[in-house]
Amino acid sequence: MQPVYLDNNATTRADPAVVAAMLPYFSEQFGNASSAHAFGREVAPALKQARGALRQLLGAASDAEIVFTSGGTESDNAAILSALATQHGRDEIVTTAVEHPAVLAVVDHLEATRGIKVHRIGVDGTGRLDFDGYVRALGPRTALASVMWANNETGTLFPVARLAELAHGAGALFHTDAVQAVGKVAIDLKTTAIDMLSLSGHKLHGPKGIGALYLRKGTPFDALLRGGPQERRRRGGTENVPGIVGLGKAAELALAGLADETARVGALRDRLERAIVDRIGHCVVIGDRDARVPNTTNIAFAHLDGEAILHRLTEAGIAASLGSACASGSMEPSHVLRAMKVPAELLKGAIRFSLSRDTTAAEIDRVIEALPAIFARVRASAPSWQAHLQSSSTATMEPAL
Repeated sequence: MQPVYLDNNATTRADPAVVAAMLPYFSEQFGNASSAHAFGREVAPALKQARGALRQLLGAASDAEIVFTSGGTESDNAAILSALATQHGRDEIVTTAVEHPAVLAVVDHLEATRGIKVHRIGVDGTGRLDFDGYVRALGPRTALASVMWANNETGTLFPVARLAELAHGAGALFHTDAVQAVGKVAIDLKTTAIDMLSLSGHKLHGPKGIGALYLRKGTPFDALLRGGPQERRRRGGTENVPGIVGLGKAAELALAGLADETARVGALRDRLERAIVDRIGHCVVIGDRDARVPNTTNIAFAHLDGEAILHRLTEAGIAASLGSACASGSMEPSHVLRAMKVPAELLKGAIRFSLSRDTTAAEIDRVIEALPAIFARVRASAPSWQAHLQSSSTATMEPAL
């Protein structure tokens, strides 16, 4: 079959219109945007336009609230470290047990090296946050609450607007890693109390190596990267003009197609998900099926190994993932699935399929037709599956936890 790419939560293809917008800024309009001469002045409007496009996608109040960075990881680091630096007398962080490593690795480091107290709030079996636990963790020493908008492995959405209000009630700042939400769900930051938001260009058909940090007007901020006066002295270093232009174009395209593509991609995701449950069976959809981004489904297959499934999928030309690409290569089960207390027989057999606006109905149909034969081969060579068949009188499993 023709290759089918269903790993868009790891990265998306840069839209051809994004690439076309970027190209002149490599060799024709190549000036440094901070330079006072004509070469610099001629690229400055492109940065202004890109900043405006991103502001509109986020529903921010002003262009000045957009700080360009190298991506989501830098934005997360900047937000967390700034909160601790500016919230004097506060040395605690509230986050969740299912955050991306770009958040968890930072708070783990701060806890180990600086004695910062970290509250990692748990989730239930659908990935929903322990709301009461979050409220209890907030207090007079909380500098920051950092909760992702959408989980990268399951697609589960968190009620970040409400969580931000609660954080403010405790006198703390609120940050959200929205890398997997921007461009997939409608966002209007003007109507929320969110202080900081991280995003990454390559998750919404933009280039890699560019991202942004939304910084609400009036939010205290201590720069992570110090140097020149770029980004109003909030992020030193020569501006990545081609990347910024590409991110701006990606934001423009995402906003223009948001409503239609959300519905179309969601319908394709649901068709794939239903077919897997019905035709493959012995599997469970992981995550909150009512509140999730439209492009993501995480399905755990009982008594199978995810690596073996991915190998067979790859042989058939289907690109999927065990979960976060940033955690690939680890033999340990996903920290997200462990936090959700996914049963042992399902824990190592979870596969994430993530679609995008590039995904077509014909591709989903090809995958649906190919999957029964693929899983027949996987199960035929899986010792744990064979042992299950031998030990079970019915050899069946309900397709729900």
